[in-house]
Amino acid sequence: MPFALYLLGLAVFAQSTSEFMLSGLVPDIARDLGVSVPTAGTLTSAFAVGMIAGAPLTALLGRRRPRRQALLVFLGVFLLAHVVGALTSDFGVLLATRVLAALANAGFLAVALATATGMVAPDAKGRAASILLGGTTLACVVGVPVGAALGQLLGWRSAFWAVALLSAPALAAIARSVPTGRTGPDGPGTGARAELRLLRRPRLLVTLGLGALVNGATFCTFTYLAPLATDVTGLGAGWVPGVLALFGAGAFAGVTSAGRLADRRHLPVLWAGGAALLAGWALLALSAGHPAAAVLLVPVLGMLSFGVGSTLITRVLYEAADAPLLGGAFATSALNVGAALGPVLGAAAIEGGLGYRSPVWVSALLMTPALAALGLVRREQRPA
Repeated sequence: MPFALYLLGLAVFAQSTSEFMLSGLVPDIARDLGVSVPTAGTLTSAFAVGMIAGAPLTALLGRRRPRRQALLVFLGVFLLAHVVGALTSDFGVLLATRVLAALANAGFLAVALATATGMVAPDAKGRAASILLGGTTLACVVGVPVGAALGQLLGWRSAFWAVALLSAPALAAIARSVPTGRTGPDGPGTGARAELRLLRRPRLLVTLGLGALVNGATFCTFTYLAPLATDVTGLGAGWVPGVLALFGAGAFAGVTSAGRLADRRHLPVLWAGGAALLAGWALLALSAGHPAAAVLLVPVLGMLSFGVGSTLITRVLYEAADAPLLGGAFATSALNVGAALGPVLGAAAIEGGLGYRSPVWVSALLMTPALAALGLVRREQRPA
């Protein structure tokens, strides 16, 4: 794999750390800026909405720019948004920086996916995508706990500075190592409208829907994994970082292993992985009161969730080979629809008095239509 792919993965690591780190910083931000905790929590929602809307919009803006230039602009805006966020004492400004950072993150990821798959052989898209998505899973294992620790030791602003500092070497490395070339395809019939028409293919739309469902199931449980571990499993609060790290370690293993299989054996990965996820979420809901079972299941479910999710992204890139930039953008949006919807559904179940096991059952329920859709994909791709 080209070394430039790993540099793109470093930038994705920094951006994913920023996306997830607020879960441990919200109370300090609320206290420092004089707002309520729920109000401070809207910073997370603002980032998710920015990612959903920003991916296709920023992809359209950057599709005719040289890929290196587009990556540098998006990452530069992301870095500056964190500098402003670290300096401001106004909550409205901080909220605006989160939206801006999300827009830049979405654009960067869409261009990075198109760039990565354009740098490798046509049958190696899965391995290229796994390197980028490995940055996201490493953020769960390393970046988020370190960000939370920095926030506790030096204040929440230090975590923003850390993300900006981590982005700076990635910015310099991309300027030196990523090849030039247009972000979008050239030639007749490759305008934005033509690319959007290509993205109306039924199989591609089903794959995008699957990505939203699988990621919704993932983040429905992951968001409430801490109270599940303490209130249901009976683990002490000191175990929570370890449980989250186990999930992240499983996610990294899933992305890495799926990258080697998604190019040639995607249907077995999707079908077997989807069935295992449905069974695994149900089993965790039933056995969450037993510490040994819960601790064993958490990394397995992280591996399955991100393995299936990364395989679906790879399939989007293959199905949208004629529109790689917008294909990556819509894959990013679909995953973030799930990341935004899953926690909302989990919260509704908890507030309905169903307890902290209920998000895990919701995850299992979300996998039921996903399995049905996987059956349709499998039937359509079966040789005549």
